[in-house]
Amino acid sequence: MPSEYDDELWALVPEDPGPPQEHVAEFVRGLGRRDGAVLDLGCGDGRLTLELRGRHIVGADVSAVALERARRRLGERDIELVELTPGAVMPFGDATFDLILLAETIEHVVDVPTLLKEAHRVTALGGEIAVTTPAHARRTGLSMLARGFERTFDPLSPHVRFFARSSLRDVLEEAGYAVSSIARRKHTLLARATRA
Repeated sequence: MPSEYDDELWALVPEDPGPPQEHVAEFVRGLGRRDGAVLDLGCGDGRLTLELRGRHIVGADVSAVALERARRRLGERDIELVELTPGAVMPFGDATFDLILLAETIEHVVDVPTLLKEAHRVTALGGEIAVTTPAHARRTGLSMLARGFERTFDPLSPHVRFFARSSLRDVLEEAGYAVSSIARRKHTLLARATRA
């Protein structure tokens, strides 16, 4: 069952929002080609799914609206699209994917530990998860002190989680991943971690 909430959010996004942020697209391209299957978890309208390379590519999302846009964007490309139910077990076997991409997704998830444990389950041994999310740290804290909570965070933003390097590392490690890198570029955290 898709998420009506996420469908409502996607209905507010323009049909053609333009290209993804270049530093995020560059990060995704830098993940390289995989011999096995690749999952774009929270694929949205498929703009970053187009940057992935693998033997079999799957885009998955909880929004039927986003997936319909992805279908149109991806056209005849051999990319499987799967509708997920929020909080449910994903319809993939254990250790299925060599790479999982969670791009600009984790900040929208209420139950991050469950999502990451489920991602870990479907990541192959030695496989990798790549995560991008808005970066928060001391600057966010200072902004809250100077401007107040209500002026630091947009009350209508769909973001429900906020990560700094240390908190992103912590949730990935708690899910069973070994973090290999977390970089910050243009207010974005770019993380890579391996299923040990």
